Amino acid sequence: MSHALSTLDRSLTVPPYRQIFVPLADGTRLAARLWLPESAAPAPLVLEWIPYRQSDNTATGDAMMHGFFAAHGIAAMRIDLRGSGNSDGLLRDEYLAQEQDDAVEVIAWIARQAWCNGNVGMIGISWGGFAALQIAARRPPALKAIITCCSTDDRYSDDVHYMGGALLTDGLQWGSGLFTQLGRPLDPAHVGERWREGWLSRLAGMEPPLAHWLAHGDRDAFWRHGSVCEDYQAIECAVYAVGGWTDGYCDAILRLMHHLDAPRKGLIGPWTHVYPTWGLPGPAIDFLGECLRFWRQWLQGENTGIMDEPMLRLWQGEGLRADPRGMTLGGQWLSAPGWPASHARQDFYLDDNRLITQPSAPAAPLMIDTPMHCGMTGGEWCPLDGGGGAPEFQADQRSDDGLSQCFDTPRLTAPLTLCGKAALEVAVAFESPSALLVLRLNEVSADGHSARVTFGVHRLTRPAGVAPGEPFRVRLSFKGVAYRFSPGCRLRLALSTAYWPMVWAEPGQGPVRLWPDGAVLQLPGPGDAITLDDPAFGAPRSAPPHPHEVVSPEVTRRQVEWDVGAGIHRVVMDAQRQHTRIGELCFGSEGHEVYTIGALAESARMETHRVQRYTRPGWDIRLECDTSLAWQAGGLVLTSRYQAWENDRSVFSREWCHRFPSRHRDASNVGDS
Repeated sequence: MSHALSTLDRSLTVPPYRQIFVPLADGTRLAARLWLPESAAPAPLVLEWIPYRQSDNTATGDAMMHGFFAAHGIAAMRIDLRGSGNSDGLLRDEYLAQEQDDAVEVIAWIARQAWCNGNVGMIGISWGGFAALQIAARRPPALKAIITCCSTDDRYSDDVHYMGGALLTDGLQWGSGLFTQLGRPLDPAHVGERWREGWLSRLAGMEPPLAHWLAHGDRDAFWRHGSVCEDYQAIECAVYAVGGWTDGYCDAILRLMHHLDAPRKGLIGPWTHVYPTWGLPGPAIDFLGECLRFWRQWLQGENTGIMDEPMLRLWQGEGLRADPRGMTLGGQWLSAPGWPASHARQDFYLDDNRLITQPSAPAAPLMIDTPMHCGMTGGEWCPLDGGGGAPEFQADQRSDDGLSQCFDTPRLTAPLTLCGKAALEVAVAFESPSALLVLRLNEVSADGHSARVTFGVHRLTRPAGVAPGEPFRVRLSFKGVAYRFSPGCRLRLALSTAYWPMVWAEPGQGPVRLWPDGAVLQLPGPGDAITLDDPAFGAPRSAPPHPHEVVSPEVTRRQVEWDVGAGIHRVVMDAQRQHTRIGELCFGSEGHEVYTIGALAESARMETHRVQRYTRPGWDIRLECDTSLAWQAGGLVLTSRYQAWENDRSVFSREWCHRFPSRHRDASNVGDS
């Protein structure tokens, strides 16, 4: 992650961190860094709870955030989960009950320490944001407030694994990436000679997390665990939910504002999957200053006025230009006293490739049967996940629009504002057991440039009692967004039955018939309750980073290839992540991913190769992980291989093969999420 956008506050007196181990009742020790304010008086503490190695991989950014809190009188702790970093034990998957049990115990331990005033907050992005919500639902007495960034309340319907019931390739990437991380070693510089025994135990206990995720294609108990939407009222502490429209996790903020009864605030900027201190695209803000106001309100009892401000602030985008290397987006802030706050609505109707403002006349159904390679310009579901410089944004959508069924408005003569979750109500029919329907809302500028403003993915199955080929009505939602379509542009609805490689192709999903007459595209507007805002966020600030040296910067590549003779489309992604040196330790990683599709869904294939390395004089650890996923005999086959070397000597090698049957099922999963 690049930290160049923040302004280092060199006037701060940042106390040094302490490297500590937190003991658990079962004898496990969790490695942590602790920043205590200079004052000897007990202080509240903010906890970040993630598995990403605080002693090296996240040390730079940790110091910038947690050092900032400590310099302003708030103690901070960055802890590695059981089985990660230099902590004892095994880490097997995301968000397990053991992880939450450990967190509840750690929070109670923190509250008992002489340097703590008994009040604890949690902050985190992605995994850490998920964990904050999940642990808040456990209601540990000392936990008074959380700031959850880029997270979700629903692990199945609105997470990296599945979207609208369809399998996302971002989840496949994350699965192979997490698997590689599970085998990272303990560091002898921190734990001494027991590092090897702990490391070999980790390697021996690993299983590919992706195998667990693929085994649960439906919303079941596996996904309901850790989904706080199952009981919003379980959360009683104050919640500040933060994210960005360009991130994969914006809708959860709107649902949390709607359903929580606890004190709450929401903030959605134009950002990707990063803290707003380093927010792209669009204005980075003094997010850490905003955090301080929230912590002082809820952990120190100071009335900072933050809860007197609007419950929800939204960035209303404008002038979006799609570019995989770095999209651009203008706009301004809106505020809402609560959510849902939108009552205005603009409806459009489908008629002969047009979007019109009056219901259309009866018309024959349209057949949508999209080529498998539609979606090549879609970019990543969650671009710049964790930072980086990869060309992961959407490109100009015209080529995908040409493969889709499109409906356009005339050129707008006045601005058109969308604020919330758009939806399409329509009658559909299909002969196959299931079908995929992808919806995109694009802004088409006067020069023909097409930019995706929002989209929805829906794996459709027939409701009980509906026969193959029989039409039935559905209401299909888009991801939430606030956006102002400019005069002179056109609004485009693009429909497709494929979106490769963002959405994994599934055999047996046939074409979809769609009835234009009776179909309505519903666009919620801002309404009177949502107003223009000019929040005084200020320029981003942070504490200085942990001392480090960038040995080599990140270098990334994304290429789209078309083998005309073989009829194959291929997306190749290569990344050499930043290699960093802290003291004598040098660490970095590399990745190679290939996604291949032919004319048929059963040709879909993913292959990844990942390498991670940690080295200092006399100690050289190399980890390699290979993953492939493909269709065979109507089912999915996942093959995984993990190898580990110490000083060029192989210490571990294992292969796995998992098979999963077709996901055809009877229950319907269509509708809003």
